Amino acid sequence: MSEKRLRALRRRLAEEKLDAFLVASSPNRAYLSGFTGTSGVLVLTATESLLLTDFRYLEQAKAQAPLFTVVQVGHDSMAALAETVARLAPERTGFESRSVSVSILRQWEERFGERTTLVPTEGLLEELRLVKDEEEVALLRQAARLADAGFEFLLDFLRPGRTEREVSLELEFFLRRQGADGAGFDFIVASGPRGALPHGVASGRTINRGELVTVDWGCFVGGYTSDITRTVAVGEPPERWREIYEVVRRAQEVGVAAVRPGRTGAEVDSEARAVIAQAGFGEAFGHGLGHGVGREVHEEPRLRETATTVLRPGMVVTVEPGIYLPREGGVRIEDMVLVTEDGGERLTSARRDLVIL
Repeated sequence: MSEKRLRALRRRLAEEKLDAFLVASSPNRAYLSGFTGTSGVLVLTATESLLLTDFRYLEQAKAQAPLFTVVQVGHDSMAALAETVARLAPERTGFESRSVSVSILRQWEERFGERTTLVPTEGLLEELRLVKDEEEVALLRQAARLADAGFEFLLDFLRPGRTEREVSLELEFFLRRQGADGAGFDFIVASGPRGALPHGVASGRTINRGELVTVDWGCFVGGYTSDITRTVAVGEPPERWREIYEVVRRAQEVGVAAVRPGRTGAEVDSEARAVIAQAGFGEAFGHGLGHGVGREVHEEPRLRETATTVLRPGMVVTVEPGIYLPREGGVRIEDMVLVTEDGGERLTSARRDLVIL
C-alpha cells in the first residue's frame, strides 16, 4: 500500500486533533495496510503505524503490510491493544463509529480506562477512499473485464428449465475459473415475477420460456469488486416488456452521460429518473440511481435524490436504473462508470440491447 494513503490519513487526524486512530473494519484495514486477514487492528499515530494480529496471520501480515510494524497478540487481544495504547499515551484516540459495535466500544473503555479519550469518527477513511488512485482503477478495470466475460457465459448458459440457483452457482464457478478471487456479493438472479425484487437473490425457482431474467453479479480482483446487471429474455417476451426495457435502457444512457466532474449525485439521479417518470413508471423506480464501488460493492459516493457529494475524477460509481412491477417482473441495467476529467467512462461494456435467447 502507498505511503500517500497514510500521509492523507495523518493530515486528517491532525485536522481532527486526534493523537491516535484505531482501524478495525476489514475494508479500511486493507485499504491502509494491504493486510487482508480477518483478524487485526491498526493503530496509527503521527509517527507510528502498527498492525496488531494473532499467530495465525503473523507471516501474512508481514508480507502484505510492509509499511507497518506487525505486533503479535496472544489470546487476550484486548489486553495487547490496551498495552499498546498505554505505551503510545495518546490524549485523544479516534475510532470508526460505523464499524465498532457497542460491545467492543465498552470493552475498549473498560480496558483503556482514563489513559485516553475515545472519539468516534464518521466516515473519515471512507472519504479518503472516494477517489481511486491508478492502482485501484487498474484493479477495478480487471474486475469489470471479468464481469463482462461473465455475461457471455450467461448467454450460453441461460435457458428454460434452469433454476436461478444453478445460474448463480455456475456463473460464480466461471468467474473463479477465469481468475476472480471470489464473488463480489450474493448474486441476484430474479426471473419472471421475481424480477420485481430489486435484491432478489437466487432462489430455487425454475426459469420459464418467455420470461425476463435479471442477473446482478460481480467479482473481486485484488481486493476490488465489479458490479454489473443485465436483464435478458429467455424466449420472446411480451411487447409491453420490450417497451419497458427500452425505457430503462434510455434512462441508463442518460444517467451515464450525466456522470461528470462537478455534478452532485442528486443531479445525476434526477436526469435518469426523469426518463422513467416521463414514461409513466416513476413510482416503479424506488431506489437510488447508483453508488460507489471499490473495496466494497456499496460505498460512497451515492447517486440518489438526497446525495450532495460532488463528483470528482477518480470516483467510480454504478448507474443502474430499474422498473419493478409487483407480481409481474422487472428490468434493471447497470454499469460501472469511472469519473474522468471531462465526463464518465464505462468500465463494464457488455451489450445493453435486449438479448432474446
